[in-house]
Amino acid sequence: MLESRRDYMNKLSLSTLPKTGLAGLKENWRIDLQSGFLVFLIALPLCLGVSIASGFPPSAGITTAIIGGLLVSRISGSYLTINGPAAGLIVVVLAAVLALGEGDAMAGYRYTLAAIVVSGFLQVLMGVFKLGQLSSFFPASVVHGMLAAIGLIIIATQSHVMLGVTPEPGSLFSTFAQLPHSLFHVKPEILLISFLGLLILIGWPLIKSRIPAPVIVVMVGMLFAWHFDPDRDAAASGSKFLVSIPDNFLAGFYFPDFSKLFTVAFWEAVISISLVGSLESLLSATAIDRLDPYKRTSDLDRDLTAVGLGNMVAGLMGGLPMIAEIVRSSENVNNGAKTSWANFFHGLVLLLFVVLFPGLIQRIPLASLAALLVYTGYRLASPKAFARVMDVGKEQFLMFVVTIIGVLAVDLLAGVALGIVVKLAINLVRGVWFGNLFKIHFTIQQQDNDTLVVKLSGSALFSNFLPLKKALAKLETGKTIIFDFSDGYLIDHTVMEFIYDFRQNYEAQGGQCEKIGKALETFSDHALAARLMTADDRK
Repeated sequence: MLESRRDYMNKLSLSTLPKTGLAGLKENWRIDLQSGFLVFLIALPLCLGVSIASGFPPSAGITTAIIGGLLVSRISGSYLTINGPAAGLIVVVLAAVLALGEGDAMAGYRYTLAAIVVSGFLQVLMGVFKLGQLSSFFPASVVHGMLAAIGLIIIATQSHVMLGVTPEPGSLFSTFAQLPHSLFHVKPEILLISFLGLLILIGWPLIKSRIPAPVIVVMVGMLFAWHFDPDRDAAASGSKFLVSIPDNFLAGFYFPDFSKLFTVAFWEAVISISLVGSLESLLSATAIDRLDPYKRTSDLDRDLTAVGLGNMVAGLMGGLPMIAEIVRSSENVNNGAKTSWANFFHGLVLLLFVVLFPGLIQRIPLASLAALLVYTGYRLASPKAFARVMDVGKEQFLMFVVTIIGVLAVDLLAGVALGIVVKLAINLVRGVWFGNLFKIHFTIQQQDNDTLVVKLSGSALFSNFLPLKKALAKLETGKTIIFDFSDGYLIDHTVMEFIYDFRQNYEAQGGQCEKIGKALETFSDHALAARLMTADDRK
């Protein structure tokens, strides 16, 4: 019998997998260097923007990206991810600086560095004890709600920078409320630079140029800043509208202050940074695995350990926390990168640039960086993001909105916790047994030499499916796996999404997946919506 096309392609893919380590460097250094350089062009302005928006010195983000490239790339469990600071961490880091500093920005910065070191240590422990898959416990809509709320906060805070106005210190709602005041006191030349930056970010992809849009935004901003010279009246007080970094890169290093180690505010910062950083990093690594043309799978626990070590070093050297960043990683894949050496080269080029050309960085207008961040925030909280969640089901949209409100009204941890509580309550209302909320019932039996049957009993939920996920990860590739849902009760969206992803990955490796069982009710027309398989048989 002739082998199937899938088997052939699987063998071909495995036979041409890029080498790793020094052998991979020798084999792929040209394409990885090229990709690393193109990623550097995107990373430089984003690192600066995230740093400033987080209440850190501008060079802190560059320090983190350098560590992510030179150190983390050599010990991580992923192949194509790029490590560095990300917009999703702006909110938690800025909140830590404000809460710990109590009005003293430099003190808050150094206290937050200490929180980054401790959160990195927690991430190392999570990786060592193989807790990377605990990210699955967070419902997809809650995670999307958290990111959308972060996007809204970024838009609110950075809009003032785009207008050239500094708002009065206060709460998040105060920052929102001061937007009309900033609009009436706008600095025209700063607004022009910002507006042009947004236009470029929106329109540049239509040109399909290999030059990244952020590079054009920065170059245009530098040109107009040179023409307008917005800091001409600020010589005595220092730059107000341009990036301010020291001429000597080493002068930008600061050491953490652990004197608030035993305070509640400190540990709130630690938990927030480790939670958001771990979630974003694991989700990004998983997403990039799907884009990998060689269908390689990251070792998430090893990756989390590496990111944790990177964060410990970054905190000790004055840097921001890092994650596996999705935008730069996606560009890395699109550039044709083969191995993690592309991440290494991106960090190396950043180091060389900041050492050799600090003067160029000092000419970058803050308005251009703010435009980049506002655009990023919009992508996190765009109407499409709301519509995608609504398509999955009304209960998913409820969790999404509740999480956003919780994050905006209280803080990030409270918002995520509130979203999870709402999800658990919805499952109970739908008839899930309390004992089934956190315990799943399933069997895996061999039907014949090439077929395995995964039979579910009761409900499969975000809060209980981790044992199923671990069991499926151990199955031999190349088999036919039948998911028998005929005796199941409720299968929620998170589990449906997981099974879909598992099927995609498993079939890419030469296997086959099938499903048995017809749903009595689905909660929307979406293919991965939550569904009831059988009637509630409780007496």
